[in-house]
Amino acid sequence: MATTRIIALFNLKPGIKVAEYEAWARAKDLPTVNGLPSIRKFEVFKTKEVMGGGPSPYRYIEIIDVRDMGQFGNDVATPVMQAIAGEFQGMAEVQFLIMKKIGWKRKK
Repeated sequence: MATTRIIALFNLKPGIKVAEYEAWARAKDLPTVNGLPSIRKFEVFKTKEVMGGGPSPYRYIEIIDVRDMGQFGNDVATPVMQAIAGEFQGMAEVQFLIMKKIGWKRKK
């Protein structure tokens, strides 16, 4: 079964401090989500700029590699993940994108 990649593009809501969000992400979000059975890898990135210069329209990007979307649905329905999701939604204005790899193989 192929990994599904979810990309979340987001900015913090007004009044949410960068240090507050980042401390929460390190202490709660990253370890909790990476501990889910359905997750292959979960990372959070802070954008620096767009290539060529200038500010990014999004301050943060999450990349979530999901082993099994069925299990992921079960995982996010748990009370622990519902609490994490609620905390995240309270801090961020987010757009989630579900990605499908189109494929390419390097010729040998």
